[in-house]
Amino acid sequence: MSSPIQQRRDGRVAAVQFLYSWELNRPDDIASALLLFFPEMEHPRDYYAFAEEIIHGAIEHVSEIDGHIRTLAQNWDFERIAKIDLTILRVGIFEMLYRKDIPPVVSINEAINLSKEFSNADAKRFINGILDRLKDKLGRDARKKQDE
Repeated sequence: MSSPIQQRRDGRVAAVQFLYSWELNRPDDIASALLLFFPEMEHPRDYYAFAEEIIHGAIEHVSEIDGHIRTLAQNWDFERIAKIDLTILRVGIFEMLYRKDIPPVVSINEAINLSKEFSNADAKRFINGILDRLKDKLGRDARKKQDE
């Protein structure tokens, strides 16, 4: 049985995989796309509940999230950001803004790990820089969960 930490990590990986494909070819119906996506995964769909939260949340808030990326990606043309890096940033920023039960430093560390797995060696510095700038603007302790 997987630990809750491993399950969340697997959920982030699944979210990145789905959101990357979504970025390249945006389906009209997310629910149908998810029905096709999850049977290809290693675990049953309910194992990926956290991934679904990220997927739906990142898509729902994509304009706001991308606005943060545009502001925080100093000296970078948004259109030239690698699609995989953009996807990882969307996951990290969604968590930092909307998942108060996750300390921001955890979201940053997980995003850096995702960049090591899915992107090139330089991506981790770029992703860390953007997420670190966002962390400084959140107005909360980056190492703690925020009580509701």
